Amino acid sequence: MREKGIGTTVEHSKTIQNDIVEASPPPADRPVHVYADGIYDLFHFGHARSLEQAKMSFPNTYLLVGCCSDEVTHVLKGKTVMTESERYESLRHCKWVDEVIPDAPWVINQEFLDKYLIDYVAHDSLPYADASGAGKDVYEFVKAVGKFKETKRTEGISTSDIIMRIVKDYNQYVMRNLDRGYSREDLNVSYVKEKRLRVNMRLKKLQEKVKEQQEKVGEKIQTVAKTAGMHRNMWFENADRWVAGFLEMFEEGCHKMGTAIRDRIQERLRGQQVGLLPNGHKTDDNDDEFYYDDEAEDYDDDEEYYNNDEKK
Repeated sequence: MREKGIGTTVEHSKTIQNDIVEASPPPADRPVHVYADGIYDLFHFGHARSLEQAKMSFPNTYLLVGCCSDEVTHVLKGKTVMTESERYESLRHCKWVDEVIPDAPWVINQEFLDKYLIDYVAHDSLPYADASGAGKDVYEFVKAVGKFKETKRTEGISTSDIIMRIVKDYNQYVMRNLDRGYSREDLNVSYVKEKRLRVNMRLKKLQEKVKEQQEKVGEKIQTVAKTAGMHRNMWFENADRWVAGFLEMFEEGCHKMGTAIRDRIQERLRGQQVGLLPNGHKTDDNDDEFYYDDEAEDYDDDEEYYNNDEKK
């Protein structure tokens, strides 16, 4: 799958597409040999989908995939990221591929078709210029003889797009690899650029830590504010109930204290009437003192009860 033709024009594209001959019928006595070719640099799912279409062209398909060598590709298209051996191996691991043809020709001819018993050549319909400089389509021959099967490109993904992403974020990828232990020589950067990138890398990590701490502080502030707001609302909602409960307990305590004092006074009066103490002894002067002390002690108990009740 070649991705960007050399020297193609809109007019030439229309001419080539009009010259496409209707495909000849497939053989019935063996699997249909379909051939697809390209550079397949940085092999991605767009490549895989095009190969899937080629493989599914017929119910019984044997898919051969040709991959151009580094020597040819670097001259006619440009430098690749992956070596030819890496590109060959990537294709061998694609489940749609039955056979990989290394060092595939840039332009397909009848001799090549006969050598591999190729029935159809699968590719998208976009013309790709050959090496002559005349703007001829490399698939002009197979289109003319009715052996061309069109596949659809996957929008939004290509080797050129992936390289563009890397170039766009070049400094970030260099910083990442420096952080992983690569040397500036490995990354082909100067001494000054390495130091500048490392400083930027440290500053970025510091900024991330500061941001992380700010987020943590912000979360704590929100939690405290939320809790305070909840407690405030609970206090207002329960304030009337709390006050009413306190007054009820205070009133009950006062009632108990008053009842105890009244009962003691009545008991003393009854004792004076019969001239005896509650324990059966007669009254005398010492008894008055006894009653005085006992009443004083009882008063202290009541006062303590009152105080304790009021603290509730």
